[in-house]
Amino acid sequence: MQTLIKKWDDLSIDEVQSIFGLRSEVFIVEQECPFQDVDGRDPEADHLLLYENNILCGYTRIFPKNTYFKEASFGRTVVKKKFRGKGYGHVLVKESIKHLKNKKEDTIKISAQSYLKQLYSAHGFIPKGDEYLEDNIPHTAMFLTIS
Repeated sequence: MQTLIKKWDDLSIDEVQSIFGLRSEVFIVEQECPFQDVDGRDPEADHLLLYENNILCGYTRIFPKNTYFKEASFGRTVVKKKFRGKGYGHVLVKESIKHLKNKKEDTIKISAQSYLKQLYSAHGFIPKGDEYLEDNIPHTAMFLTIS
């Protein structure tokens, strides 16, 4: 397993195609959620790519504060179906937190799919507020204070 973080302008065309392919494979096809994944926000983010044997099997995009939310954030966190159960979701969360800590961010806000609250809680995230629908999927706002 290998992780790397790149700015949008440093991604190759093949990497961008793999990212969009993975996101649409899981969020649009697997979760049966027709939504506009390519939202124009990717150029503002750092991109965390997780590879196994040169296959993109995990991904998330990471935002500094005052970009996506008032707080720093990460989202579109995804693991390819056949690579689940290996702890890669936890790797993506840990690496995202580490990256934001290195950038001197102090608070992270995420919009978590509600069924994943336990995964994020294991990393110290605390749910705040009522559950809400985002693209017809239940979500929960969760926060983490980085020390």
